[in-house]
Amino acid sequence: MSSVTVVGIGAEGWDGLTGAARRALSKADILLGSKRQLDLVPASVTAERVAWPSPMMPAVPGLLETYRDRVVCVLASGDPMFYGIGSKLGPVRVLTHPSSVSLACARLGWALQDVEVISTVGRPFEVVNAAIHPGRRLLILSENGDTPTKVAGLLVGRGYGGSVMTVLSRLGGPDESQVSATAADWHGISSTLNILAVECRGTGLLPNVPGLPDDAYESDGQLTKREVRAITLSRLAPIPGQLLWDVGGGAGSIAIEWSRTHPSCRAIAVERDAVRAARISINARALGVPGVEVSHAAAPVDGLATPDAVFIGGGLTVPGMVEWAWAALRPGGRLVANAVTMESEVVVAQWHARLGGDLVRISVSRGSPVGGFTGWRPLMPVTIWAVTKENQS
Repeated sequence: MSSVTVVGIGAEGWDGLTGAARRALSKADILLGSKRQLDLVPASVTAERVAWPSPMMPAVPGLLETYRDRVVCVLASGDPMFYGIGSKLGPVRVLTHPSSVSLACARLGWALQDVEVISTVGRPFEVVNAAIHPGRRLLILSENGDTPTKVAGLLVGRGYGGSVMTVLSRLGGPDESQVSATAADWHGISSTLNILAVECRGTGLLPNVPGLPDDAYESDGQLTKREVRAITLSRLAPIPGQLLWDVGGGAGSIAIEWSRTHPSCRAIAVERDAVRAARISINARALGVPGVEVSHAAAPVDGLATPDAVFIGGGLTVPGMVEWAWAALRPGGRLVANAVTMESEVVVAQWHARLGGDLVRISVSRGSPVGGFTGWRPLMPVTIWAVTKENQS
């Protein structure tokens, strides 16, 4: 393999590089980077310059193979290990540079450890939805110059029109700039190379703990109710980086709230009804987890990634359903099934006798008007069976 060094470079170009970074570039045979990055390196660096094709990542292995006998430097914006190419190339030498996030915090006087960082680069901008809370400070890595306008519209739609937005463009460069306004007053196109700072000001509460209000979801009634949802998620035990199957997804509430607990939590909602499957994606975007995958299929279904947890909210009486879910689980995985009908309770009772685990029956009543008074209206009781695979032989 060629000798590969990844060099982080800022908008100020050569002047902002360390001595080690300059020496690495000067000794290189090949410079790989975007045209903008390559143009930041002075002509005194005589290496052959190769601009990344589009799309970039599929071409990387081939380019590295082409230049395997040459000394290669790969240019990256800012810190190559922060949403950058440095982590995609395997064991290579990395010479870092302050990231746009570090520079933005320095300009704003914000403590970096108190800021939530969100990338919209190559991702739907609705990922911002999960981070909007009163008083929170956000730094959003923009996809392009349109991102601030899209985020402003999202904030206004959530009742956070008073949030202060600051677009910091071309940080570190000679033409660095800042523009601030509230989300409600925002208009215009920003520089393509920008980072967006947001001070959230609003009162709408959609916390990241399970149990969002039922009206946070579009639904045709196939929705695990708020109180049951919170208890169900506690039994599923979301862990960062793990994958959930939400079988019989309905409105997608279990998959969505699993994913909202941590940005690295992943979920696949399996739903046979086409209208409901489409609705899950709508709800996922609105609640800030557009990465929730929807499998429009009737479970059991083949080809899904191996889960760390499985929730069966519908289809318990389908032959082979529990066998399929149990066999798919990783060791240490959790299986949780909710039963509402007598037929599904029979299935749960049989599997509980076979595999053990916990059984909980939940009865919830909500206060509602009765004439001029308030009375209790009960929801249908739900039986929850939860079992962990690592406890089984």
